[in-house]
Amino acid sequence: MQLVVGRIGRAHGIRGDVLVEVRTDEPDERFAVGSVLVTDPADAGPLTVDDARWHSGKLVVRFASVQDRNDAEKLRGLLLVVDSDDLPPSDDPDEFHDYELVGLAVVGTDGASFGSVVDVVHSAAGELLVFKYQGAERLVPFVREFVPTVDVAGGRVVIDPPEGLFEL
Repeated sequence: MQLVVGRIGRAHGIRGDVLVEVRTDEPDERFAVGSVLVTDPADAGPLTVDDARWHSGKLVVRFASVQDRNDAEKLRGLLLVVDSDDLPPSDDPDEFHDYELVGLAVVGTDGASFGSVVDVVHSAAGELLVFKYQGAERLVPFVREFVPTVDVAGGRVVIDPPEGLFEL
């Protein structure tokens, strides 16, 4: 499975640097010099990181094959992906990759079925599990108070939904 670790934004400067919208918890590792990233669509890559630095809270990356601003602008909007098989498992039992959660059954503490996880949203306020229930998309904060159990091997997450979650 391909996992998005970044999205290329606008060119930065005249030497071919680009701003990257980071979508990984480990940007320094994913965008280390020498890292090779596949692109989506694939016809533009793979791209090898030649330089990466933080500037005003944004990641600025230069790829080896990009020589100037015109080349950099052609990359705008491309997704940067890695293969999930290449990711090491986490040592933290309370840490999960998004791809491990998507598809898990969502069950209440009373055993009621609420569908399955369709996405994980990362926001400034924290992570949210997204699932469909009775035709509507539902969001539940991905915190122990509302998601007391994550059983990847068993294929389920147990939720203790906040009041009002199922009201339309």
